[in-house]
Amino acid sequence: MTHMAKPVDCLVAASEGPKALPLGRVPAAVSASAFFLLSVADGPRYNTHEQNVMKTSWLPTCVPAALALLGVLLLGLWIRVPTSEALTLRAEGRDGTPRSDNAAAGGRPEAAKPVAGPGRAADIPGVWSGFRGPHRDAICDDGTRLARTWPPAGPPVLWQIELGEGYASAAISGGRALVLDYDDKAQADTMRCLSLADGREIWRNSYPAEVTRNHGMSRTVPAIAGDAVISIGPRCHVACWDGATGNCRWLLDMVRDFGAVERQWYAGQCPLVDGSKLILAPCGPDVLLLAVDCLTGRELWRTPNPRRWRMSHASVMPMECAGRKMYVYCGDGGTVGVSEDGKVLWDETAWVENFATAPSPLPLPGGRIFLCSGYDAVGAMMLQLKENAGALAAETAFTLKRKEFNSEHQTPIFYQGHIYAVRKNAGGPLVCLDLDGKERWNSGDRKFEHGPYLIADGVIFVLSGDGLLATAEATPDAYRPLAQFHVFQGATDAWGPMAMVAGRLVVRDLTRMACLDVRAAR
Repeated sequence: MTHMAKPVDCLVAASEGPKALPLGRVPAAVSASAFFLLSVADGPRYNTHEQNVMKTSWLPTCVPAALALLGVLLLGLWIRVPTSEALTLRAEGRDGTPRSDNAAAGGRPEAAKPVAGPGRAADIPGVWSGFRGPHRDAICDDGTRLARTWPPAGPPVLWQIELGEGYASAAISGGRALVLDYDDKAQADTMRCLSLADGREIWRNSYPAEVTRNHGMSRTVPAIAGDAVISIGPRCHVACWDGATGNCRWLLDMVRDFGAVERQWYAGQCPLVDGSKLILAPCGPDVLLLAVDCLTGRELWRTPNPRRWRMSHASVMPMECAGRKMYVYCGDGGTVGVSEDGKVLWDETAWVENFATAPSPLPLPGGRIFLCSGYDAVGAMMLQLKENAGALAAETAFTLKRKEFNSEHQTPIFYQGHIYAVRKNAGGPLVCLDLDGKERWNSGDRKFEHGPYLIADGVIFVLSGDGLLATAEATPDAYRPLAQFHVFQGATDAWGPMAMVAGRLVVRDLTRMACLDVRAAR
């Protein structure tokens, strides 16, 4: 019966929250009775003269009463008439309405089945195991000799592909590049496995995640864990994928499962795989850091969060000091060092987040840790860990004003006794600092905005926000540029971290990823 379409509209509207409905969307009988009830509830008031006039006419009394009776009869008839179409509640995402947040809906998303592509793994050795590489230091030390100069056309570009908007970058293993892309059309975090030889897709798999564009949508670098790859999505979903087939082995939701709070630019934290353990920083009410089994996703230990720190955009970094291995993390209220079994070894509250902290802690020799950010008058801080009666404590060794050094996105590199980084202040020059925070040199008029950088074979590679790739000698003596090449024409926000194995350099801008062969002539 055609009149049943209108009550369905009412159910949809009601499920979306209280709002006024146009009269045309309500059944006629309901409309008449509703207006009658409103008029009674309003309680019309008359003075004595008006009451005398009313008594002389039956119309003002009988007509409303008759209409009300007719309305009640029609309503009863409408309710009793069977329908050929069952009323159903609105299904999320199937009638043009957005899907609700997973935590609010009470369930985590489910991954789909993998889709195979035409790509094949390349016969290229080497592993770039995740954020900043195998040692989490942004240094490629696999012994490959790299070119110091490039021809006018630049180094060979092996492939270039389109990506969803964002900064998610690649991990590399077994001749494959793996990146957690975002499929805006499907509204899904999508793990893509690409051939390192030609960029063709070997497989892809995804799970639903609603992400609104905010400086792009994708964010992080996955981590290789044996024959699997582990990712953290922008909405704090942690997934483990079979590296060969793309099947999803397990999936966690740090918001739903551990009370994490999504930050203003989504999750920027990259997973840390340490042996068979995955180290995460959910920063929920009851868990600051967390270890889970890479194979099963089962929780191994958790660190309490008595200070109620929230998640930052930084990642957990491994470190050793005084013979102890630890995991160092910057929350929004300070910095903490956690033991291999989840116990707090030390914490400090001098380095407090102001708006956002994206660079991760940089461990240095001698128990020092270099911290930096891009949103405060203090641009950087050096912590010094000291041991006293078996206990560790962190003290502030020195601070740097933002004019001296600051970084909004990238984590600096420690290489052969010095710190290399792009300074946010003054437009993004490349700089070299000693371990006392004194500047040795900067790149002057050559600016790189918030671009990423990497060191390999004594050469520092740095990508500007507009897609210009430049190289220089990684030496503290002076800024000595070597070569440059515009990888991406018309690029913006080329901020995603780099990756390299066997002289193949993987870079990206906001919507594209490319692989360059930067090896020396053979």
